[in-house]
This record gives sequence, structure tokens and C-alpha cells, in this order.
Amino acid sequence: MDVREAVTGRRSVRGFLPDAVDPAVIRDVVETAARAASGGNLQPWHVDVVGGERLDALKAIMRERMMAAPKGEPTEYDIYPKDLPEPHKGYRFEVGEGLYGKLGIPREDKMGRMMWFARNFQFFGAPLALFCSVDKRMGPPQWSDLGMYLATVMLLLREAGLDSCAQECWAIYPETVRGFIGIPPERMLFCGMAIGYVDETDPANALRTSRAPLADWATFHGI
Repeated sequence: MDVREAVTGRRSVRGFLPDAVDPAVIRDVVETAARAASGGNLQPWHVDVVGGERLDALKAIMRERMMAAPKGEPTEYDIYPKDLPEPHKGYRFEVGEGLYGKLGIPREDKMGRMMWFARNFQFFGAPLALFCSVDKRMGPPQWSDLGMYLATVMLLLREAGLDSCAQECWAIYPETVRGFIGIPPERMLFCGMAIGYVDETDPANALRTSRAPLADWATFHGI
């Protein structure tokens, strides 16, 4: 697989097979991805990978936690701007409607949508999870480094025949995750990621998100 194939083939998978992932493969991906660009070579990411019985335990904790605190815990950052402007608000609305349309859950079925959203915290059935955290003293430039690292992870996963779903939703349960994997107080949980083999029979995976036309967001000067 070349880079273009990995980029165009990457998608947010929301239904995984239970098949185990070779530990050697995920270790290689996590290590190789550290070649991602990093301003000043700060390498601000910290990664925790969870699988096996430990992941089963976390999933069980989250089932109980969501019942006790369905709205989550105090967050350490805003996942989206409070006043999300257009066209970005429209992009988000479109993907939400597209997903629930594939699932056959209408907008008025609030409970159905909430129950399906809860699958996020079971990693959509994936056998492997990754959490990314960062020192709280780091700023926006280092957060961009996290994005470059995580994007590289997802592309290397595609090369290895695996799929993923980056999940910032985990940021609404920072204390639960912190306590489970032992994130020290000086670090902030950024996101989680589900990793495994795609289940092509899951209707959620029929979704293919669109991208805005190049002319909407790119300007070329002198060429």
C-alpha cells in the first residue's frame, strides 16, 4: 500500500470484528509513528495502549460510569468551539445525519441516538484501544504535533491492514480514564482511539464522509 492509498482508505470505523491484533504490529506502529513531524522535536505525545483483560475491565467500568454520569465529567478542554461557525457547523451536522441515517435512527429518537453514542465508550467492539495525553504546560503548537502523530498512527495502521477511529469523546470522562491507566496530574487526556479489523457488515461502516471542494479552502499564490 502506498501513502495515497492509505490516506484515501483511512476512515473512522465504528464497528469492529473481535479478532485480536498482533501485539508486535501495534508496538511497531506506535514506535514508527514517532517519526511524525514535531516542532523543535519536542515529541509531546504520551501513548497508552490497552487490550485484552485490561480493555474488558475498562469497558465494564464505562458501562457503569455512563449510567452514573451520563453527561460526563468536568472536561479539561472544549472538544468543539462553543459557537461553532459555518461552514464547519454544517460539516458536523452533515456527518451526524449521515451516520444516524445509515443506522436508521431518526432525529426524534433521542434515546436511540444516546444509546448508540454509548458505543463510543466500548470502542465500537474493537479489541485494542489507544489513549493519547499531553503535558498541561504544552500549548497549541504541541497539540498540532499530537494530531500529526495520531494521523501517522492511523496511516500506518492502514498499511498493516487495520482500521481505527480517533475518539475525542473520551475527553468527557478524563478522571475515569486518568484513574484507570494512571495518567499523572501534570498530563491531560487528549483523546482515545479504537483499533482493530473493520466489520464490513456493520451499517455504521457504510458511511463515507465527504470533503469540501478544494476551492472552498485553498488559495494558490503565484502558481
